[in-house]
Amino acid sequence: MTQDSVTLTPTRLVAGIWEGVLSLGRAALPPLQAMHQGAMLEGLQITPIPGRTGDHAVRLPLPASVLSEGVQTVVFQADGAMLAQLTIVAGVPLEDDLRAEIGLLRAELDLLKRAFRRHCAETAG
Repeated sequence: MTQDSVTLTPTRLVAGIWEGVLSLGRAALPPLQAMHQGAMLEGLQITPIPGRTGDHAVRLPLPASVLSEGVQTVVFQADGAMLAQLTIVAGVPLEDDLRAEIGLLRAELDLLKRAFRRHCAETAG
């Protein structure tokens, strides 16, 4: 299996169920796994999509263990190749991180604005 021949396209996350489309082309159905923090997640469902040769619907009910503070990543892989990932960001500490990051971005933007205005003033005068 090559990564080019098999693709997993995320379609939506609704009511705690991640969904995607596994497109095989001419490849055989690979042993797809969903991993979180090195552990395989149970409940992964792969169903052929009627009328779409080589395409399969993929569904994964997310366990409560995936919904924790911080950044959590679920990796979908087959034969050692990563096909897709789901990143979930949650919790109070994250709010502080985002506020700090936005503050840094604003400070950098102000610095760039001052430098640009100084450059324009020097060029004009």
